[in-house]
Order: sequence, then structure tokens, then C-alpha cells
Amino acid sequence: MAVETFVAFPGVDAAPRLVAPAVTNRAASAALPPTAAAVASSSTQPLLLAGAACGLLGLAGQRQQTRRGKAGKRQAAVTQVRAGGKVECVCIVGSSGAVGAEMLKCLEERNFPTAKVKLFANRSAGTVVKSSKFGDITVEPFSLEAAQECEICLMAVSGDFSLEWSPKIRGGPKNTQIIDNSSAWRMNEETPLVIPEINGSDKAESTLISNPNCTTAIGAMALWPLHQKYGLKKVLMSTYQAASGAGAEGMAELENGLKAYVRDGKVSPPEFFAHQLPFNVIPHIDAFQENGYTKEEMKVTWELKKIFGLSDDVVISCTAVRVPTLRAHSESIVIETVKPCPPDEARELLRSAPGVKVVDDPAKKLYPLPLNATGQADVEVGRIRRSLVFGDNGLEFFVAGDQLLRGAALNAVIIAEQAVARR
Repeated sequence: MAVETFVAFPGVDAAPRLVAPAVTNRAASAALPPTAAAVASSSTQPLLLAGAACGLLGLAGQRQQTRRGKAGKRQAAVTQVRAGGKVECVCIVGSSGAVGAEMLKCLEERNFPTAKVKLFANRSAGTVVKSSKFGDITVEPFSLEAAQECEICLMAVSGDFSLEWSPKIRGGPKNTQIIDNSSAWRMNEETPLVIPEINGSDKAESTLISNPNCTTAIGAMALWPLHQKYGLKKVLMSTYQAASGAGAEGMAELENGLKAYVRDGKVSPPEFFAHQLPFNVIPHIDAFQENGYTKEEMKVTWELKKIFGLSDDVVISCTAVRVPTLRAHSESIVIETVKPCPPDEARELLRSAPGVKVVDDPAKKLYPLPLNATGQADVEVGRIRRSLVFGDNGLEFFVAGDQLLRGAALNAVIIAEQAVARR
């Protein structure tokens, strides 16, 4: 039963194909109106040209940083799951997208206990992917029958595709378990929304598990241990989200815009983002809601409450901003807690948290940077300090994490490891 076409979900926080909270399971699309960007005046053009050239060098450096992520470096303090057995097959649906490609890398680097891997991507069907662990893999067009040959199915596709096909794939002759990276099932009451280090172990037997939004996942790694010890009352978050959060198209638009400025003296008109991203920040990710927040911002509220099991008394607010970096998201987080939370004590608590790396020595100019977090499995946390707003019951800190790893592919693969261990 072949599907003629499907759209690989290219990134992890792109505007289309998103879902509302628990009242609905249907994806909502929002078209972002492209607008022409203002061109710098001739008096500042030489400086901006130099800046654009430096920007291109910086992006090239970030590309190189991504490529040289070795297995040991990427795994670091991340949870290691010792599976009790091995499965015959794992498949990746949407393997040609940014997240799908990272899923395969994670399977390789973590020595995932499977005999073989199947790759499904209609637009690249017939091509051969060389895998260091699984040999040459021929990409196949998606079919229900082929997907159900695998015990684990990693979905890196659109919400609409997942809504249609996940219920058909799950279960079946091999009790296929789906780990879905789209937003389609996150707020469905019957679908676990999982970050393995937080709530994964008791949900590993479900045949459909949802990955959280990348912004949620990165912030949650630091917030969870603090919540366990001190109790959260308020969370105020501002995000600095890289172009890759919008997928390969977003990364290309940032790079091409800078190249156009160096070549022609002006940034090329935006096609994917609402405004030009080079030399700019855009406080608009996903569709605006009736309350004035965007859906990207509300997802942080909805998903943290579900994952942490928070009561309605805990309030969470987020402002999401797209910034002209290539990969890895950063977040400034302010919390109010039930119990006093001394910064030194909180810092030591975070040092022992799985998937977290404390980088916090301002005297040596050491703090989280998206460039350093790129290609790394752990979420960096730093700038930990007592909040001037909430006093002894408040902290402020800064985090940076690779949203294609912790916010998507790596999170999904660790969930799959837990699922295999429970089989």
C-alpha cells in the first residue's frame, strides 16, 4: 500500500503543520507573509559588507563544528540505555530531512541494538546512503507494509502525514512502536509526550510516543532537576532560535542572504521567513494566537505542563525569537520557586543532572554559546544567578542546546532505546 507523496518534516519548529492544545488533534497551518527587507544605506555599506563576510565565516565555522561532532563528544553525559535485547529493524520515515539524517547518525553513534535500518523518503527514493554501522542503505518510497516490518519507526515527517499514517503503522505483526517528531500527537491525552531523562521509563511500552518541541526539550533539561528540588511557581522564557529550527530551507535562506549581500550589496528577499534574517532578529515563530502569543510560544507552556505534570497554579510564559545563527537554540530563563534556591546549590545540582553540562565561569568568559553547543548532545547551562525580581526564591540562567539533537533526533533515539529495553 504505497503512498504517492509525503512531505519530510525538514526542521523542528517550522511554522506549518502545527497542532493546537488538547482540545484538538488537527494540525493548523499558518502562512507567513514574506516582506522585503530594508537595505542598508550607502554610508554604512562597507562596514556591513565586512560584517557579512565575517558572518559567512562564522556560519562556515558552525557548519564545520556540526560536521566534526564525534560520538564521544555528542554523547557526553547523556543517558545511556542498556537494552535488554535487540530488534531486527528500525525505520526512519522522512530520512532525507535534517532531523531524519540526524536520527541515522544517532543510531550509528549510539550503537543502537538493531540488525538493520530502513530509510523512507519519497523524494530521494532509490539513492544509496552509506552508513558506518549499517552498510549501504537504499532509500525506499514509503509503504505501510514495509514500515510494519520494523519494530521501531522513527517519524521525521509533517504533522498531517503522521496523523494519517501513525495509527495505521503502530502495532501490527511486530508490535511496531512509533516515536513521532511532529506536533501531531503531543497534546493528545492518550499519547505520551516524552523526554527520556524525565518521564521516559514508565512510558516505553506505548506504541505511539511523541517527541516534544525542540524549544521545550532544551529548556526542560535544566528546569526538571530544579523543579524536583525547589518546585516551580513561575517560568519566564525568552528564546534565541537558530535558522535550522526551520529546517534545511531556513539554513539555506540565512546563508544565501549573506552571500547575496557580499556579492550584490543587498540581502535577497525572504522566501521562507516572515522578514529577512541576516542582520536581523524576528520575534515571530509560527502563527499568532488570540492571546497575542505565537503557537511556538504556547507550545512551551502546554508541553512543559504535560511533561512535568504541573498544576494550573504554575504559570509559564515564553517569547520566541528567530536569530541569524545557523544551528543550536539558546534560551534565557527566569524562574520563581516554592523553596529558596541558592545559586551555588542549584549549580551543583545541575552538574549532576543527566544531559546537562554546566558552563558557568564569567570571570573566564565561560558561558553557554550556541556555537559551542552545536553538534553536542548535552544542553549547556550557565549565567546562574539569584533573580533580582524573585529574590531568594528565584533564579536566572542561560541555556544553549542543539535542537536537531536534544530537541529532536537524539531524544527520539533514546526513547527508542528505552522501548527496546522493555521488549
